[in-house]
Amino acid sequence: MMIPVKRARDDEEITPGESGAGVQGDELATLGAELEAARTQAAEYLDQLQRTAAQFSNYKKRIDREQSEFTRLASSNLLTRLLPVVDDFERAFDTMPPGLGGTTWTEGLALIYRKLQQILLQEGVEIIETEAQAFDPQLHQAVTYEEADGFGEGEIIAEVQKGYRIGERVLRPSMVRVAS
Repeated sequence: MMIPVKRARDDEEITPGESGAGVQGDELATLGAELEAARTQAAEYLDQLQRTAAQFSNYKKRIDREQSEFTRLASSNLLTRLLPVVDDFERAFDTMPPGLGGTTWTEGLALIYRKLQQILLQEGVEIIETEAQAFDPQLHQAVTYEEADGFGEGEIIAEVQKGYRIGERVLRPSMVRVAS
């Protein structure tokens, strides 16, 4: 008894005794070409996926850097705005009458000043040194150039206002008098 077999591509029936070798070869070639096309397309999709993953990874790193920089900049701006308050405390303590030194009120102000200094220290704020230093336009702002005995040209005579920095970034340059 013969069992009819249907072809994969059309509705023709082939009986086992018929010759279908030529048809099978064509179908194998077609399937091989389709397989190769599918593999090529899969390789292209994989390449696109890998590129997209790399771009996304780079994007995440850039966003993290930008957010970190933004946070640091915002912190620097706030700290810069606090520096005049520190200056005011220092001027107040420098000009305080001798009789007020031991009162609880002035001790309370001193405590507030120390807390403010501690916050600046925790944020990495450092005072720019000026004593026995040569004038550096990256760190100092010259208020006056004047002749002074005992100082060479370009040496800092005195500090008018303290300067501050965080790491290598200058928040505010030191205002200084410079020997000429």
